[in-house]
This record gives sequence, structure tokens and C-alpha cells, in this order.
Amino acid sequence: MPMVASEIEQLIKTSIPDAEVTIRDLAGDGDHYAARVISKSFEGLSRIRQHQAVYAALGGRVGGELHALQLETAVPNGE
Repeated sequence: MPMVASEIEQLIKTSIPDAEVTIRDLAGDGDHYAARVISKSFEGLSRIRQHQAVYAALGGRVGGELHALQLETAVPNGE
């Protein structure tokens, strides 16, 4: 069963409370999303570690319930 954008956003915000999250459904099918996640907690982390934090927040749903996620991460007013 596909995930809805609000569920993805809630999972991320539960794990990364200060996150500013923008979700877009890329294909209109509930399976392919793009997410932009901005968080102060990413400061000093490599892009890989930032992405790992978001994937951890999604609890293994990427590749299952959530078929594909195009991910962009950043720190506020920064990188």
C-alpha cells in the first residue's frame, strides 16, 4: 500500500523534531516522492550522514511501502 505525503512528513518530524519538511509526489502514484529536509541537527554532518538520518526516520519503509525517495537535505541558511 502506498504512503501518503503527510505520513512521510510525520515520520521525519517525529525523529527530527526541528525539521522543515517539504514533500512532493513525483508521479502521482503515492510511491515516488521527493523530500527536502532542512534541520539544524544536520550541521557538521556529511551529506551521506544527513540522508542516513532521514532514512532512519522512515524506519526501513524506503524500498517497501515507499518505493522511491529523491532526497535533498540542508542546514538552515546554509549548505
